[in-house]
Amino acid sequence: MANFVRHETIMDFENKPQLGMGIYTPREIADILKMDYAKVNRWISAYWDGELGKEFESCYSWKVDGSKAVSFHTFVELYVMMRFSESGVRTRKILEAHKLLGQKYNSPFPFALQEVLNGISTDGKKIFLKDKEGNIITLDGTKQLNLSIIELFFKKLEFDSGSLASKYYPMGREKQVVMDPKRKFGHPVMGNTNIYPETFYGMFKAGEPKNYIAALYEVPERLVQDAIDYCMAA
Repeated sequence: MANFVRHETIMDFENKPQLGMGIYTPREIADILKMDYAKVNRWISAYWDGELGKEFESCYSWKVDGSKAVSFHTFVELYVMMRFSESGVRTRKILEAHKLLGQKYNSPFPFALQEVLNGISTDGKKIFLKDKEGNIITLDGTKQLNLSIIELFFKKLEFDSGSLASKYYPMGREKQVVMDPKRKFGHPVMGNTNIYPETFYGMFKAGEPKNYIAALYEVPERLVQDAIDYCMAA
């Protein structure tokens, strides 16, 4: 019962804007993950706030300045579940898998759990999800799941002691651009600082040398270069 209360508290805490949970609008999610905005917005409204929200008698999103927004954990789940959808898995089956894993792990965010993400596999025709007891959930798709994309996404995540995703590195762990929901509402920042990559990039575009920017902010020049690379890719 104590475990149930812990995860119920997570849901209660993440269905409204709070420090430390991250705040992401559908547009921001689409830009960061390079996904279709309309599809991201539709999935949040129809599935997280609709069907999945009914499981916890709550919405997964809230309004920020008139725009819908979700937490970091919903951001992570959205990527995984939309990849399944792109592989031809019917939405109904994805939602059923979410509910089943949610019950097994007693969590409203099963697709943001390390064990679940690490247990995804495919034989080219079917997607297999292994739960903590070793049981297999099978999802039938019409297209092949590119498992390397899921694995790459997994490698870009950092997990907390409770196995939930806690940070995301959009350019990979070897680069110093990080999305930490405990800093700057989860928006990309540089290394251990609270500096946005756009800050360095703006100075660079204005003609300031990278070594000067690094010296001014007392950071390694490599961090400035990572910020430039991130903004140019975006």
